[in-house]
Formats: sequence, structure tokens, C-alpha cells
Amino acid sequence: MGKRIVIALGGNALGNTLTEQMAAVKHTAKAIVDLIAEGHEVIISHGNGPQVGMIHHAVNELTRAVEQDFPIIPLSVCVAMSQSYIGYDLQNALREELLDRGIPKPCATVITQVVVDPEDPAFQNPSKPIGRFMSKEEAEALRDEKGYEIMEDAGRGWRRVVASPKPRDIVEIDTVRALFNAGQVVIAGGGGGIPVVRQGNHLKGASAVIDKDFASCLIAQQVDADVLIILTAVEKCAINFGKPDQKWLDNITTDEARQYCKEGQFAPGSMLPKVEAAIKFAESAPGRKALITLLEKARDGIDGKTGTVITVGH
Repeated sequence: MGKRIVIALGGNALGNTLTEQMAAVKHTAKAIVDLIAEGHEVIISHGNGPQVGMIHHAVNELTRAVEQDFPIIPLSVCVAMSQSYIGYDLQNALREELLDRGIPKPCATVITQVVVDPEDPAFQNPSKPIGRFMSKEEAEALRDEKGYEIMEDAGRGWRRVVASPKPRDIVEIDTVRALFNAGQVVIAGGGGGIPVVRQGNHLKGASAVIDKDFASCLIAQQVDADVLIILTAVEKCAINFGKPDQKWLDNITTDEARQYCKEGQFAPGSMLPKVEAAIKFAESAPGRKALITLLEKARDGIDGKTGTVITVGH
């Protein structure tokens, strides 16, 4: 019997340029349609770390270098732009793959706003990497020139970091739920959603990027999904990663996962938020589970053949 699945796709998996993205979404679409062909209903969320940084750099630095009076584009608007162009490529790749397999299923992107708390402490402690990787010297020069916060990102280089508040509510959830319940393939919460703060009936954009794993977790809860699949660069999570006693994790309980988090087994800004989001979803209602694995292994993971599966222990 088919399951209701929310898939959190990493922004880095979509490439760093328009050309790379066009190729990447075709590969991504094949793996996702494999799940749809088996009768599963699917919502796709995605990151936008490289893309939103590229947009912000292009419109606010390169353009203003030529035209100094060009208006500053807020980060929230850059997130909206990234949702649109990633969704455009992804929904078309999915549509083509579905039709090639004789599956006439509609696919649509919902431009999604996500409510955050203006008092969230994350605004005082930027931690979410965006944009391209740089050398330490280049990053420090950017910090001194632009006042940006910078950090080293999981051994891959230095990047700009911005605030990453927790998602509180999905503004367009009724639309997402209606499309999902109608059997359509939905792309929603791209880049973690456009961060907004409620001011009465007005929604004001916030200068932040929401972690896509936490946003995907919230969407999965609100559409009553059975499984949250968080895709990453490894087939399974591991403890003592990169050490002689490294151990890959297959099926673990939320209590075990929480203990590993406390021990510092998972890197902040990398595997840690994925495991934390998985715990949160698995504990949100009886029978729910989270799977962390590679895109190419998603179908095998659903069948219990691989990946790290996190469930509530008994």
C-alpha cells in the first residue's frame, strides 16, 4: 500500500549553476518518480543554500556595482526567487519523467511562506551557510568589507552564514494539503520557505533562511505524512564518523538518536539538523518514521533495505 511521503532534497544536490541544475533535476526526477510509480504520494521540499546565495550576490553586489542606485533586494525575496526557478526546473523534469512512464499525474510548485518568531534567538546567532564556498582569506575579506558573518562549513570551505530561525507555521498549508490529497505531486517549502513574521494580517519578510529539514518536518506533520525522507550525501548516518571505530546506523530509536546528538556525533549545520528533524517527525504521531539516505537509495530505504531509519522505540 502506498505511503504519504515528504522528501527533503538538499540544495547542494541541485548544483551551483543553472546548467548544473538542469542536469541534476533530471537525475532527481527519476529517483522520485520511482517512488511515485510504486504508488506512493509525494511532496518534495528542497534546500537553496547555493542558489539563494547566488541570487543575493548577483542582484545586490554585481548589479549594484554597475548601477549604484539599484534597490537592495531583501533576503526573503531572494528565497522567493530561488523557490520559483528551482521549482520551475524540478516540476518540469518530474512532469516529463512521469509522462515518459505513462503516469499522467499533475505536478505543481507552491510558493510557500513560513512563519517565524521575530524573537527567535537565531536572529542573534547566524548559523545557516548560504552561497558559494570560499577560502578563509576570501571569506575574511568579505566579512571585513560587507560585515557578513562567516563560518567554516563541514570541512568543505568557508561560507557566509545568516540567521536560521525555527519554522512555526506554513502559511499556504491548506493549498499544499488540497493538492496532495488530490493526488498531485507537490513541490513546497523550497529553501525552507520564505521566512515571514506576522504583523496582524500582514506578513513581513524576515532576513533569514530557514533550515529545509525543519520546514519539511513541519510540512510532513501538517499533511499527515507517513514518512519523512531526508536526503543527504551519504547512504546512512554514522557515529564516530571518519574514525577507526566508525559505525553506520541502520534502525535506531528516537532516544538513541537524541543521545547521539548530545554526544556531538553529528556535525552542526550538516547531519545534526537532519537527525533533529527526523526525531521531531517520528515523535509527532504514532506510526510515523523518518529515513535519512542518498537520493539513489530512497526506494530501497522505503523498502527497509538501507538508510538510517528513525522511529519511536518501545
